[in-house]
Amino acid sequence: MSTYNAIKYNVSFANAGGLKLIKTLTASSSATLSFVDGSSDVVLDSTYKEYLFIFNNIHAATAGTDFGFQGDTGTNTNYNQTITSSFFRAAHNEADSTTALGEDTGFDQAQGTSIQPIATNMGDDNDMCGSGFLHIFDPSNTTFVKHFIATSNVYQESVFNNNQYISGYFNTTSAITRIQFKMASGNIDAGTIQLFGVVS
Repeated sequence: MSTYNAIKYNVSFANAGGLKLIKTLTASSSATLSFVDGSSDVVLDSTYKEYLFIFNNIHAATAGTDFGFQGDTGTNTNYNQTITSSFFRAAHNEADSTTALGEDTGFDQAQGTSIQPIATNMGDDNDMCGSGFLHIFDPSNTTFVKHFIATSNVYQESVFNNNQYISGYFNTTSAITRIQFKMASGNIDAGTIQLFGVVS
């Protein structure tokens, strides 16, 4: 594992002292990419109060699908924790003829157990992809719910730039010990996801 002491970032209301790289997963026609506490060098425990997933150049195998995540507790592998979330986006097409700005309630959850989309309507052309981050707060806490925020930028199937903002919480007081990423349909054709611990 490498220490990224020089890396700093600002995500609206959080200033981090640095990031420690925990693990990198690379997709190759992968059905899922899963980060599991206790698996190799992956930790999602009390070592850090915050964890940051950075996803780079995620490419969908199927056009028009959504990239998202879910979590689970203990040794459970159903990835169906209860989520309440909101989804906001700004969009602009290449032809400069259409724009959009506002909440997209089709990707919200209200006590839902589905995968939470964080990059939607992805294109499968060779040059289309999505990148961004998912920031999870205190997943090992056993008193409070587990909050998350995410931001992505997507080259959509319909030739749009789509900047998306997602926030919400896992409505459980049990520790979240694993996070899984997947497409709503088809595989993750290519791309990397890195897990960092946020150094306070």
